[in-house]
Amino acid sequence: MPDTRAFNAQAADWWQTEIIDMRPGEIRYRGYPIEELIGRIGFADMVWLMIRGELPSAAQSALFEAALVSAVDHGPQAPSIAIARMAMTCGSSLNNALASAVNVLDDIHGGAGEQVVELFQSISTSMEAGSGVEEATRQGLADWRELHGKIVPGFGHRFHPIDPRAPRLLALVEAAAERGEVNGRHARIAREVERQLQADKGKPIPLNIDGATAVIYAELDFPAPLARGLFCLSRSVGILAHAWEQQCQGGRNKGPMPKGWLWDYRGHPPRSISTVTESR
Repeated sequence: MPDTRAFNAQAADWWQTEIIDMRPGEIRYRGYPIEELIGRIGFADMVWLMIRGELPSAAQSALFEAALVSAVDHGPQAPSIAIARMAMTCGSSLNNALASAVNVLDDIHGGAGEQVVELFQSISTSMEAGSGVEEATRQGLADWRELHGKIVPGFGHRFHPIDPRAPRLLALVEAAAERGEVNGRHARIAREVERQLQADKGKPIPLNIDGATAVIYAELDFPAPLARGLFCLSRSVGILAHAWEQQCQGGRNKGPMPKGWLWDYRGHPPRSISTVTESR
């Protein structure tokens, strides 16, 4: 007779997790019964609990939610939003539109937050070793440019002279630091990066949404890769809203350019295959 207990143990070990415990009539997230969480905590608290394993303090929750709220949408000119809307006009379902859009949130569109957290954390590490913020930032920027090129993620915006979301988020972090709720070091680093970029370029290169949310995620001790995942989670709200709006508006095969607009063809001038076949 096979030992079913051994088989059960092997199956249980295959998918071991500290996130959820479930059996008939019982569901626990990180040890908490779901019925105790429902109606007592908000969605941002639930995200924190699932990722971090503990519930956030009220101060942590407020900053975390502010970051999530700030990045939900940036209009159909954002590639992810445009793709979601186009997918709906091709007959896709909402889940397919969401998946198509999230799949382009990568290094250039959506990944900058992760990169800025890495930059801020490297500067913070130098400060912990004894460097002042100015010296650590100068070295951090030099190291970043040597590895990744001249573009510093999280600063400057192709559309907004000043990203309206960034000053508000940074003000919330600095107010929380004054109350002793967070350290405030990454906010100081962001200010110093901004100052040095302006000195280097001779013009303001202000903090943008990626840099501002990176300040919050770094202050809250999130590992850098999670900054990208959290941006995807946040932007999914806007993606869903636009996909649903497009479905309600209707339309078929809505491409990236308005109907009647054509691309710029720069290939070979018009020619005939007959000139080729006659010479063969």
